[in-house]
Amino acid sequence: MRLALVREDGGQVFHVPAGARLVVGRSLDCDIHLTNPSVSRTHAEVYRDDGGVQVRDLGSGNGTFLAGSRVQGGYIPLGETVVFGSVTLRLLAVEAPPAPPAQPEIPLALSGATILREHKIGPVDRSPITQVGAERAQGPARKLELLLEISKRLARVADLPALLDRIGELVFEVTEAGWMAILLTDEQGELIPRLTRNRKGLASPRDVPRSIVRRAVAERVALLIHNAPEDERFGGASILLHSVRSAMCAPLVGGEATVHGVLYVDNVTATHQFGDEELDFLSAFSSMAAVAIENSKLSERSRREAVVRANFERYFAPSLAGRIAGSLEAVRLGGERRTVSVLFSDIRGFTALAETMPPDVLASLLSEYFTVMVECVFRHGGALDKFIGDAVLAQWGAPIGAPDDPDRAMLAALDMLQELERMNAAWQAEGRATLQIGIGLNVGEVFAGNIGSERRLEFTIIGDVVNVAARLCGAAAGGEILLTDEMRRALAVPPPLRPRPPIVLKGKSHPVPIFSAGFD
Repeated sequence: MRLALVREDGGQVFHVPAGARLVVGRSLDCDIHLTNPSVSRTHAEVYRDDGGVQVRDLGSGNGTFLAGSRVQGGYIPLGETVVFGSVTLRLLAVEAPPAPPAQPEIPLALSGATILREHKIGPVDRSPITQVGAERAQGPARKLELLLEISKRLARVADLPALLDRIGELVFEVTEAGWMAILLTDEQGELIPRLTRNRKGLASPRDVPRSIVRRAVAERVALLIHNAPEDERFGGASILLHSVRSAMCAPLVGGEATVHGVLYVDNVTATHQFGDEELDFLSAFSSMAAVAIENSKLSERSRREAVVRANFERYFAPSLAGRIAGSLEAVRLGGERRTVSVLFSDIRGFTALAETMPPDVLASLLSEYFTVMVECVFRHGGALDKFIGDAVLAQWGAPIGAPDDPDRAMLAALDMLQELERMNAAWQAEGRATLQIGIGLNVGEVFAGNIGSERRLEFTIIGDVVNVAARLCGAAAGGEILLTDEMRRALAVPPPLRPRPPIVLKGKSHPVPIFSAGFD
């Protein structure tokens, strides 16, 4: 008697052959693959012995239930249900699938295999598409023309989701498949379903036989399988899930033999069995699809890096911005705790000055001032965090740091005072107003990271270290740099420093030791 677990909410049929041990879970590697968030990656085990079908929970988060009770294991009565998380399956007796028409077979070393053909796929051939078509589509001229047209259609689509949709449409144009799936590798190399579709063009999520996919990827071969239900090597539970009769699977092999994923197609009826010629055609098609997918990924990466670099160049020196844009870690959303050196500067008496100047004159003055101050930061490898009114907040150490960050921050502060003296001399000669600034320096651990989305990132630092630097800046006289004792001790080559009486800062229970630097 053939037994199967039938999913009540989706009609999926999971055959349980005698002696079989099947893993139930959300992972693609599971024999009974349930795509539901309530199901653990490896949720339970189902196995059939002489007494019937048993289930054993594998430490799942949401539990396995029989007769409404959570269980660690037990037999499933025929006709009863077993619940994995919130997915209900019923154990039923099912009829054997009809025998397929006799097909010629090429026996393999492993018994039971009924692969008619393996088509080896190497690295992407980037020669003209006519050559690829001539080599791989050994058929009428129409097929070569069709491959050329496919290449043109795929080349017009750069966005990856849209490209996968186009590949899905073309699959049904060029094959007699009843169902298809595209699985792409993620950063960990795991194959993730990205598109599943039936011949009507509708999304149709279901399992892809793991055994077929694994061999296609491992050996980089396109596979053609006939008589799938009786194929012990590739059949088992996965093939029987949807009564697959004939299937083809081709790896998506890009440059340097990189496997980007697989393209899988099958039929559930015996009315159309895939043939040798169709395997050749699918191999050529998958090679073109692999090139398009690889180009799409490269295009997306270039676009992302360009956006990130353009955004970061507002805050970082150009050389540093390029390093950050090319680093996946640097553009990750969220952030991390890092040790940074913080510089906070602002203009003394700015409010009173602003009341005496027309807005356009004030804006011009600030633009000149900020341009020079930011250049001082960049010249010493720092990052501009933000402008706050007339204040400048800069930092050294995030997202990429260096051992001499404190010294760089100190040099930038001294550079800012020198540059301001030069600007003041020019402005005074022109009869314009002059400026004085105070600067605060501190070092310590902060939260540093990107806030926003990958299209619009704002890099910032948050923490008490920043607050202390701002308050030291407020306490500094014009032309003076105040720094904490932590900053002084972090300097490898300190300039002449003068101790100042400790000061009480808001939020601090004890006076803070400080030191002063500047030009006499």
